[in-house]
Amino acid sequence: MKNHIVCLSTTNYHPLPTRKQNVMSRLRNAEVLYFDPPVSVIAPLKAKKASAYLSKYKRPGEKVEGHENITVYALPPVLPFFNKFRWVNRLNQKRQAAFVRRKMCEHGFGEETVLWCYSPSSCDIAAHVPHRALVYDCVDRHSAYKGHIDPVVVDRMERDLAGVADQVFATAVGLAKTLEKVNPTTKMIPNGAAYEIFSRVQTEKGSLPCPEDMKSLKHPVFGFVGMLQECIDYALIEKLAKDRPDATVFLIGRTLPGVDLSHLRQYPNIVFHGLVPQPELPAYLAQMDVCLNVFRAGALSRDVSPLKFYEYLATGKPVVSTREPLQVEDFADVVYIAHDADEFIAMCDAAATENDPEKVAKRLSYGAQCSWSERVRQIEAVLYGKGVLHES
Repeated sequence: MKNHIVCLSTTNYHPLPTRKQNVMSRLRNAEVLYFDPPVSVIAPLKAKKASAYLSKYKRPGEKVEGHENITVYALPPVLPFFNKFRWVNRLNQKRQAAFVRRKMCEHGFGEETVLWCYSPSSCDIAAHVPHRALVYDCVDRHSAYKGHIDPVVVDRMERDLAGVADQVFATAVGLAKTLEKVNPTTKMIPNGAAYEIFSRVQTEKGSLPCPEDMKSLKHPVFGFVGMLQECIDYALIEKLAKDRPDATVFLIGRTLPGVDLSHLRQYPNIVFHGLVPQPELPAYLAQMDVCLNVFRAGALSRDVSPLKFYEYLATGKPVVSTREPLQVEDFADVVYIAHDADEFIAMCDAAATENDPEKVAKRLSYGAQCSWSERVRQIEAVLYGKGVLHES
């Protein structure tokens, strides 16, 4: 008998793979119902395709290509301000639970289900969804986000969720230290990388085609891959573009709502490329001389576990990073870590001229150790050992 898992995610399954998709797609002996996070009922009022938002959850479940054991559903829209007012969250989660239960019934899921949560708001759904065990996988300092939230409310919801969980995972030391006070089962397992994809930068070196939009770039090329969100240190990116006008700063990723980067667009050597499908990323990374991991100091950045950092390691390419997130210090022997803006420029120069095959090999080794396959093996070892998951 397969393990029945209901995954309440904070990230849509498509188009960008994060920890949630990488974990769910690698679990052995599992059938997964993956629920994309709901949008607010007022979100369609601010979007061009309102009908698409409102009808999304009414569509049939979608099987994931290559992973027929995973079915993706979208949850119904929710009332806003649920991260400010607990009573709103309770109303939302009761409605969400009814939808989840219907889908569970359609797939033959019952009381043996493992409920796998990623959001503190799921604290109020657990009592309404039948399950044998509950896993809380904490990937962020959720109360540090800006917007319509009350940090006190969010932290309380997280404590309530972690408190009833059979197993808690955390992606960073700071998160683990907070949660282990509530639940002693807490275990830190950081994010990882799809090593089999990103290591192609080295294993297929010289044979990866150069993307058309990178053929005429001035080198060195300093590349960033990831969401352009509020916690990124854009002052460092601007300083690099200004101080090294003959170099190129190449940004791959989507700019999140509320992030104004108009001041960066004045620099002709900063390229905003937009999203690139993961299978195509190695060809772009192969053309970069240095990979950038730049976070602005703060509670959110300190405890983040950036996928991009582990993906950079898996390429073998030189990496220049800020001090945060704190996990980068574990790789200080092969990563250029800058403590201030001037040192950041100096580190970029040093990385761009690096010629050290031993460092390349060691970054690849670290990348392999941080692969998603290894991370999920660690997660499964905990869950099988406790009987949360079973072999057959």
